[in-house]
Amino acid sequence: MLEGLRGRARELGRAARSLGKRSRTLIRVYSFLLGQRERAYLELGRWRSGDAVDPGRMVWIFGSGRSGSTWLRSMMGELPGAGVWEEPMVGRLFGEFYSRAPKDNLRSADFVMGDPIRRGWIRSVRNFVLDGALYSNPRLGSGGYLIIKEPNGSVGAPLLMEALPESRMILLVRDPRDVIASVLDAAAEGGWLYESRGGKTNASRNTDRRPNAFVRERANVYRRGVESAWRAYDAHEGPKVLVRYEDLRADTMNEMRRIYAVLGIAAEEDDLRRAVERHSWENVPEREKGRGKFYRRGTSGGWKEDLTPKQVEVVEKTTASLLERFYPEP
Repeated sequence: MLEGLRGRARELGRAARSLGKRSRTLIRVYSFLLGQRERAYLELGRWRSGDAVDPGRMVWIFGSGRSGSTWLRSMMGELPGAGVWEEPMVGRLFGEFYSRAPKDNLRSADFVMGDPIRRGWIRSVRNFVLDGALYSNPRLGSGGYLIIKEPNGSVGAPLLMEALPESRMILLVRDPRDVIASVLDAAAEGGWLYESRGGKTNASRNTDRRPNAFVRERANVYRRGVESAWRAYDAHEGPKVLVRYEDLRADTMNEMRRIYAVLGIAAEEDDLRRAVERHSWENVPEREKGRGKFYRRGTSGGWKEDLTPKQVEVVEKTTASLLERFYPEP
């Protein structure tokens, strides 16, 4: 490809010079091809220099939305040399497609994600993710960690961890009742999610017209994502850590120490302390906190006030296995 670009550029350059200034269009085309050639040099040079993102330094945050993933990502992003990949949704891209494929397709070698050719397409998933990570974070140093916030792509966590087994993984969970209460508040008229989408989503309409149906739908979304992340966590043989939002909120500094220690990431005490203080609940401006805001409560157990008994019943029934696993009754 590169030699072809060189040849075309040389030919057009000679032609443009022979025609002189009368052929401005041709000269512009020649300049464009020169630019393309330089970009090609840059990309090839980047790959040849081995400056790709190291999958062993990728830290995935899976779980569910409204579980503190933005907060955790923000603190971890403060680590010197760290980069952040904000919800690439690559988990949803592959996970939804694979999980919804008919079983007959999965058994076929003709299907692009068929199990008989799994080795090939898992390698393709790996390359796709690594390419995306590089282009999204081109300035990430070879020694830097890439913090990937992907709670809403958790349905694809098993595939991603299979494709990138040396990656580090955080399974971040929060009581599903608090998660659903938070989403219900955000999607209601006047809430930050409602406003960000212009009030035109089905979710926003359903919170007002059929709140119980909305709660059931979101509980199923929670269950599906966290169950997938849980499967990935259990199968993952690389560095991994389970974090509960409630524990992170109760003793942030010690939980951050534990996260870095379990994942095998060196972190200076002063750097951790600065990150925790900078992103503490107390440092969030008051105008950005409260009902309908992105930062709503910053506490646990608010679902007891926010959900009706029927809604609590729906959430608990839908997520029973996860409540038993992560929030067993004392």
